[in-house]
Amino acid sequence: MISIQVDQLTKRFGATVALHQLDLQINPGELFFLLGPSGCGKTTLLRSLAGFYIPEEGRIRFGDEDVTRLEPHKRNTGMMFQSYALWPHMTVAQNVAFGLEERKVSKDEIKRRVAEALDSVRMGAYAERSPNQLSGGQQQRVALARALVIRPRCLLLDEPLSNLDAKLRLEMRTEIRRVCKDFQLTTVYVTHDQKEALSIADRMAILEDGHILQVGTPAEVYRRPHRRTVAHFIGETDFIPGKIRSQSGEMAEIDTALGRFHGRLGDPSEKPATGSEVTLSIRPECWVLQENSADTNAVSGRIGDSVYLGEFAQYAFRVGEGDQNLKVYELNPRHLSSSSEETLYAVVDPQDVVVLTA
Repeated sequence: MISIQVDQLTKRFGATVALHQLDLQINPGELFFLLGPSGCGKTTLLRSLAGFYIPEEGRIRFGDEDVTRLEPHKRNTGMMFQSYALWPHMTVAQNVAFGLEERKVSKDEIKRRVAEALDSVRMGAYAERSPNQLSGGQQQRVALARALVIRPRCLLLDEPLSNLDAKLRLEMRTEIRRVCKDFQLTTVYVTHDQKEALSIADRMAILEDGHILQVGTPAEVYRRPHRRTVAHFIGETDFIPGKIRSQSGEMAEIDTALGRFHGRLGDPSEKPATGSEVTLSIRPECWVLQENSADTNAVSGRIGDSVYLGEFAQYAFRVGEGDQNLKVYELNPRHLSSSSEETLYAVVDPQDVVVLTA
């Protein structure tokens, strides 16, 4: 296992700056996700780690080794592409063996290591088949085996599940995590799929326009976003503008058009001044619907449009005269049949109200 250290990394393409002085520390054996919208710089960062791009400034270290300008084949990284890139004229075993043959490994060693790699991804029985005889999920497993067989010191994955259907994506998420942990591989995984990242990442970095906005565990990023952009990108949320009334430690009191709220600062290092404008971020599942009001953090309204999904329901909660809707999710729905004229109260715990200054 190795760590990956990125220091002040800058990459330009002509006049466009794709990465802006990035700093990032990835721990040994960590399954680390790079997440963000298209064009945010996540694939550029991954390809810089692989050696396909050479940065104009900064450095990249694998453990104690500076690999910033080292050729890709000398970095000993395993790379999985979005398209799998399997050779159609080769068998599964020959595809997996290709990297070892390029490294002049002996035939007996190749045979043994190919069998081990295919067994690790549960594809041992398919060694003599051609790629066009495999399903998408099976081809993905072969591509993973090919990346593992060279025994890389880190694994780099570029949206590997984007070509699979929803059911296979769910299956392969778990499989990729299992394999990475079994091999104790430091893994960097690029995706734009929030659910994919939340379900299997150890930690993640959210990127925008070549900058890292936040780094943390899935729970930290989801429950305590530092910025409005992060809260909006990771999951659903209700945004409520307001002004700081008072603040103590990490807690703040905020006046809004919907009433007074108590909440927790998303980024404790930023202390907003009294009277400054902020935005509250409240996840739809954090609201609780009830017939009675509460002293704070309560909004009166009526249920508008609803979507029943079995274990929970999604409501458009109409506030005031109905000119503003809040997204409210109710687990084990109790108010699905409530009249659109019946007044209810959406109440939220202060710990679930995130105060954002940016």
